[in-house]
Amino acid sequence: MFREVARKKQALSKERCIEILKQEKRGVLSVIGDEGYPYGMPINHYYDEKEGKLYFHGGKAGHKIDALKKNDKVSYCVYGDGVKEGDNWYLSFESVIVFGRMRFIEDESVIAEKSRALSYKFTDDEKFIEDEIAKSLKGTLLLELEIEHMSGKHINEF
Repeated sequence: MFREVARKKQALSKERCIEILKQEKRGVLSVIGDEGYPYGMPINHYYDEKEGKLYFHGGKAGHKIDALKKNDKVSYCVYGDGVKEGDNWYLSFESVIVFGRMRFIEDESVIAEKSRALSYKFTDDEKFIEDEIAKSLKGTLLLELEIEHMSGKHINEF
């Protein structure tokens, strides 16, 4: 059902894909939007290694939420900044693409737990994190991405 990486030599292992999901802070979430057009948006994420799921948080209304209510199938693409290898003029980078189904989580204790974990990717200021969670919890929706397929590859930018 899902395609494999065409250039097998560039494929990343599942373990490397997971490391990228854990270390990178954001990616592009794509949903089926209005009139069947794809709708992609930059968004930050938290990968829960124990559960093998991705989590996103945001508001309870908007284009993304409307689209997900109609169709829970999504793709999520994550990639790093890239690096120059040797004397090459171009950048090399790694990317991961995840396909799966999104589910809404409205349990405030789970929202707080996952929002806290996501926040630690950006800061270790516990007071800031707890204040933001207390202030925003009632208006926050947590999205849980159940991964059905994941692939990654090493890419040269030329």
